[in-house]
Amino acid sequence: MDMKEACPTCPPAQQLASWKRLARLAADPSQPTIAELLEDASRSRTLQLEAGGLLFDFSKQRLSRKALAELLRLAQERQWRARVVDLFQGAPVNSSEGRAALHSALRAPPGRQPPAVGAEVAANLERLQRFVAELAEGRRAGFSGKAFAQVVHIGIGGSELGPRLAVEALQPAGRGRRVRFVANVDGHALAQALDGLDPETTLFIVVSKSFSTLETRLNAQSARRWFLERTRRPEALAQHFIAVTANPQAAADFGLPQQSLFPIWDWVGGRFSLWSAAGLSIALALGGEAFAALLAGAHAMDQHFQEAPAAANAPLLAALIGVWNGNFLGATSQAVLPYDERLRLLPDYLQQLETESNGKRVRRDGSPLEVHSTPILWGGVGSTGQHAFHQWLHQGTHGCAVDFILTGAAEHGLSEHHRWLLANGLSQAKALAFGAEHADPHRAVPGNRPSTTIVLDRLDPARLGALLAFYEHRTFCQGLIWDLNSFDQWGVELGKRLAETLFEQLGDGAAEDQDASTRALIERLRERNPATEPGE
Repeated sequence: MDMKEACPTCPPAQQLASWKRLARLAADPSQPTIAELLEDASRSRTLQLEAGGLLFDFSKQRLSRKALAELLRLAQERQWRARVVDLFQGAPVNSSEGRAALHSALRAPPGRQPPAVGAEVAANLERLQRFVAELAEGRRAGFSGKAFAQVVHIGIGGSELGPRLAVEALQPAGRGRRVRFVANVDGHALAQALDGLDPETTLFIVVSKSFSTLETRLNAQSARRWFLERTRRPEALAQHFIAVTANPQAAADFGLPQQSLFPIWDWVGGRFSLWSAAGLSIALALGGEAFAALLAGAHAMDQHFQEAPAAANAPLLAALIGVWNGNFLGATSQAVLPYDERLRLLPDYLQQLETESNGKRVRRDGSPLEVHSTPILWGGVGSTGQHAFHQWLHQGTHGCAVDFILTGAAEHGLSEHHRWLLANGLSQAKALAFGAEHADPHRAVPGNRPSTTIVLDRLDPARLGALLAFYEHRTFCQGLIWDLNSFDQWGVELGKRLAETLFEQLGDGAAEDQDASTRALIERLRERNPATEPGE
């Protein structure tokens, strides 16, 4: 099924009948508050559901039965079910580049992938698991015969954020092969990652689909130089460097043979790549079984998303609620607040996922988008955020929707700590919903501020996989409501092109073609950063 079949007309969102009815509902001053809605004892049952081993509680949203019914009609008008079929069957949902977005195939068991990619995906996963086992058993080692003790993962964006999130969330302290991550082109990042490492026991994983991304290319070249300066063994590069790329020629030019490469396909976007060989560092840190469980958890959410009816479909409901909050109730941002220190990188990961996917201003046909697209996504870990930005959440003048993420079971054995952590998470959601009246206006808290609570019984690979897949599908559903292409990112290219010219001008290139402001900054920075080559 092609995109035209799935959505033959795709009118602008504001022209849809359900959108117009939602606008009228949002403007109705008699709409009940969250506190009034929660007087209905059945609400917690009807707006709580389980999927992929997670509990989703939408009951503290400012969402009446009428609004929910109209949101579900909105999804129907956008033919959401047909668009989901397109996504999973490999239709070119990335319309501007004519590509599929088949990252879900990477986590599907044999027989559940689209036939066109199934065999290749299965073979690559089997090879990845074999590689992990060989390192664990000592059958694959460095050039001197010593086992690899440390992994340095070099990538940026989704090529680094996803693997780093999974490793930091799931690796128990002091266990497993340690992984250091390098993304930023700032030399401090690479210097810190290499500090104290033994080149004989260090494995480098370079993740870049194009193998030309500036930050990853420069960090990889500098890591290669670091390795060769200390070993004088260019023939050992193939043992100590692995590339995950769609550009084998560029990797060969770097010095890596075919056996040191893992593929990534053009139908896997960077922000969806942790399920691919880009997640090799996850498997090396946590073990092959844990990586398989991560994939299985994501697949469980994929199945729920494809099979659950609209009114009980967690990603679809979350997406529709996000549209309601952002386009109709004035929520200009979305906060993600994990009450689990191990998930501290989750807001960063989701910020890239959602704002790179749906931070767009034109529809799929190139016409202007005349409603707001995705709000800025941000967040921080609880309960430390309560002593920073929660003041703004409770009494600020901007609208903000919140996702609270709680973990039922802790693994540290400090039960009193964990009970206080959970109490804080629940209390913040309650305070946002109900507020508090006070004679002193400085102490009054208005309440009626929406939030969703997501509960993981425990933080393990399967539940983390399900959580990340849930947010992927929420992002996709919001994109289809706004009629966006959620799978390209042309907006980041302009700055990249300008940087190439500015790099030369910060050296000794002429800068007369720059605007006066930029030219003055170049001159100032030249004085403090004389151009030198490495080693000079």
